[in-house]
Amino acid sequence: MANWVLKGLRTGVKSSAYPGRPDSALGVSPGRPTGTRLKSATAGDELVARCPTRAIAREDGGVRIDQGRCVHCFRCRRDVGEAVAWEPSYEWAAETGEAAAMRKLVGIFSRSLHVRFVDAGACGACMSEARQINNPYYNLHRLGIFITPTPRSADILLVAGPVSDAMRLPLRKTYAAMPTPKRVVAIGACAASGGIFGPSFAALGGVAEIIPVDVTVPGCPPPPLAILHGLLVAVERKPPAALISAVPAPATEPA
Repeated sequence: MANWVLKGLRTGVKSSAYPGRPDSALGVSPGRPTGTRLKSATAGDELVARCPTRAIAREDGGVRIDQGRCVHCFRCRRDVGEAVAWEPSYEWAAETGEAAAMRKLVGIFSRSLHVRFVDAGACGACMSEARQINNPYYNLHRLGIFITPTPRSADILLVAGPVSDAMRLPLRKTYAAMPTPKRVVAIGACAASGGIFGPSFAALGGVAEIIPVDVTVPGCPPPPLAILHGLLVAVERKPPAALISAVPAPATEPA
């Protein structure tokens, strides 16, 4: 036992420093596309045509990105004349319009939080990433956040998947069983917009079609730090990002 204690002391803390400090370790995020100003008008048409989920749309001077639809297929990045810009970020979570208008709950959620996971028909990628937030590196316990097996003691419902036909009723029951106040965090493109699976005969176009969603974490799948950011946004401990990445303003010429 003493040897393990000494080894731990020599190794030191290896958990991520986020949210206290930015995490720049290799592999913490694949990054994501962002709104891009283009030189050629035909380049925008090509990028729009290549996107399988209609996440890219023409905008004056370039293209904008709907992060809630983007599945990170890299078709806008590879083998194109003008590629979409890529940002190496992970703070992706955005509030819904309803959540932004709600009263502040910092005092209510200032202590420990309990999170209930629900797989609402996901392919497994988002749930795999969500499991990582409980490992020693991301260590959500240090933030006062804990996983609970029952919705009756949950403050936040974390949902992945487009909500398949078989999961509509279980998701409604889980949400109804949670005490108030409560928050819903939808993770992944499928939970945000249906992704590549919905809307269809077997799945809906996202979690918001069944229960109210307070925070959306885009990505396919979102990395663990993006999910942590979503949980912190849900309790107003971090500012939200935007789901629509607009074309940046043109650079000004130096005087």
